[in-house]
Amino acid sequence: MEKSQYRNATQLSEPFSRHLSQYALAASATAVGLLALASPAESKIVYTPADTKVTGFLMLNLNHQGKADFSFSSAAYTTNCGNSFVALLRVAPYGPNRSQNRIVGKNGSAYALTAGRKIGAAGPFSNNADLMGRVTGTQNGGHRFEGQWVNSGKGVKDRYLGLKFSIKGQTHFGWARLNIAANDTGTLTGYAYETVANKAIIAGKTKGPEVITLEPGSLGRLAQGAAGRLGK
Repeated sequence: MEKSQYRNATQLSEPFSRHLSQYALAASATAVGLLALASPAESKIVYTPADTKVTGFLMLNLNHQGKADFSFSSAAYTTNCGNSFVALLRVAPYGPNRSQNRIVGKNGSAYALTAGRKIGAAGPFSNNADLMGRVTGTQNGGHRFEGQWVNSGKGVKDRYLGLKFSIKGQTHFGWARLNIAANDTGTLTGYAYETVANKAIIAGKTKGPEVITLEPGSLGRLAQGAAGRLGK
């Protein structure tokens, strides 16, 4: 006997797009197009703060263009007539470029990187490093924890997924920052990508002259190259 508990799919753009005017949306489209043409001398890290629960299915569009690049899935279900349970958190390449997109990890497990880690060609990257955390247990106690993101039942804070994805056939690097609780529930707190192809990015770098922060609804940031419309 098995009972599944899935929530509806969530588009990352929804909580932000509601706060933007039509002018902001038009400005964002133009600005993101300019970022895509950045030369090495104009290298930028485009950082987007977030505060989004990872429930059900969550799509991540790192560069705010086209389709999602990665997807998160979170599920919990009971087995053996409710006597035991499983909670799963996964991440996977997504969209039309999923065959080129990769996640830093190995043997089917996504790494929970610390701030300062260089994410570049050295990887290691895998297209099936999808497991972030798995928690199994029984109603009478006794739990098993798998994956770096649940950290033996303690969870993690401010850890990073290393990501490689394709923009118009060229490789770009990025990261996503998450907090994961011991029970395998998570929150996406920010993500970023490097505008120049094949240039490495530092996990957690959100300050400096080369960083553009996309504050939702900020016309000032839009004028500097920020995008106001996410996940479309």
